[in-house]
Amino acid sequence: MGWFLGLGSAGLVLLALSLVFDGLLEGFFESIGAGFGALDGVLSLPVVAGFVSALGFTGAIATGAAGAGVVAATLTGVAAGALAAWLTWRFGRALLRDGAAPAPRGEDLTGTSGAVVTAIPAGGYGEVLLYLAGQPVKYAAKAAEPVARGAEVWVESVLSPTSVTVRPVER
Repeated sequence: MGWFLGLGSAGLVLLALSLVFDGLLEGFFESIGAGFGALDGVLSLPVVAGFVSALGFTGAIATGAAGAGVVAATLTGVAAGALAAWLTWRFGRALLRDGAAPAPRGEDLTGTSGAVVTAIPAGGYGEVLLYLAGQPVKYAAKAAEPVARGAEVWVESVLSPTSVTVRPVER
């Protein structure tokens, strides 16, 4: 059982090292995985740490609590380690998904509606409340004609990252 507890503890130490040194040891495991082609991207420090920890602690539980022999405990640990490694890999891929939608930009505001928060004088700036990716954001706003507070407006163009040109909505 001592060997299994040692493996489980070693896996936790590997995980702690991956968190503390954030990528320093990661290159070593990625270079090993790149040498095997199919393991490229799969073999990372958190995945290895999850496998080793699950193998060790599951083997210790199987030996101590269930009274399993070394071979049965090792096979059980390998199965639990493979599951932990797969779950760690999948979770990591979900967090770093490349297919995610890009972050919204200011240009995405063109054509959206909003409300005037501070009246817009002729030739000057006021403020409008717009929604960017579902979040309310206040922008400085300029209009060709004066617009009263509370009026609904459309964004015609983006002047800068913090200002837009608007026109009143006519109904």
